[in-house]
Amino acid sequence: MPFTEITGHEQSISLLQASLANKRLAHAYLFHGDAHIGKRMTAVRLAQVLNCDRPVLTESPDSCGQCRSCLQVAAQTHPDYFVIEPDAEAATPQIKIEQIRELEQQFVYRPLIGEQKICLIDDADRMTIGAANALLKTLEEPPGHSLFILVTSRLHALPITIRSRCQALRFTSPARTQVEAALILKRELPPDDARFLALLTDSRIGEALTMNVAEVRARQQECLTLVKPESLTSSTTILSASETLAKSDRGAETLSWLTRWIRDLVIVLVDGDRDQILHLDQVPHLKRFAGRADIDLLLTLLNDIEKHAQQATRHLNVQMAIETTFLRLREALGIVPVGATT
Repeated sequence: MPFTEITGHEQSISLLQASLANKRLAHAYLFHGDAHIGKRMTAVRLAQVLNCDRPVLTESPDSCGQCRSCLQVAAQTHPDYFVIEPDAEAATPQIKIEQIRELEQQFVYRPLIGEQKICLIDDADRMTIGAANALLKTLEEPPGHSLFILVTSRLHALPITIRSRCQALRFTSPARTQVEAALILKRELPPDDARFLALLTDSRIGEALTMNVAEVRARQQECLTLVKPESLTSSTTILSASETLAKSDRGAETLSWLTRWIRDLVIVLVDGDRDQILHLDQVPHLKRFAGRADIDLLLTLLNDIEKHAQQATRHLNVQMAIETTFLRLREALGIVPVGATT
């Protein structure tokens, strides 16, 4: 598929097309930005343009997206196109030095059918120290027929020596309206669902395009059930739900849903922009909560939930974190637990 089918990233694509038109591509690019916003897709499209059998040769070069070469790039079967990425099934996904060594052997030889050999390194920040050092040597003295495209959502995790030898292009999330339009067009979703997914993913279009709407809506309803007054008043319900969620490895997901619900409540409390409210159909219920909620406690709770998320890989007691969050939310909402004296 050509550049024109990518949602957003007009500036980055224009820079790449100008370099293509003037035959001044860098030998290595570093595409960085948030996860699931189209960095890898743009890299694939660039590889297609360079190999296309029927390229669009204008001031804005593009691929046809349908020729044999374009389809081979998309399927990762083109003889001059290589993809390196971490082993997703490994306990700790990494790009190992052996993968880079194998790549070096491939790039010794000239392209088989195209003008360049192209390597896309996805999640480049996952390279081991050995792999990064091996790649650095190649980037310092790249073969004249080579193009490297590194993709990362964690720029800080890449060695500065690697970063300094690539031309960096920063990608930002597309506008929410663009994501909504893409979801309506490509997935034929109703506008309400398109808006919901765009907001839920913070315009991460790659994530929004693959989400199962029915499953996500079901998760949303489960969370809404947990924040009903009748649920929050019962300590037994809170403790039981926390245990179940922790055992099913849905603790982090639940905390994320709670964050969005609390943010919506804060927006209602301060009479903010309703267009930013995820649970738009819950506004009447949110208004009832707002009548007795303590905004300072809510903001402190949001900050602490964010800390929990950052500690998710540090042996955090997820069950305790969920229990504490619900109990503190109950306090912030001014809800009196069953059996308590007032």
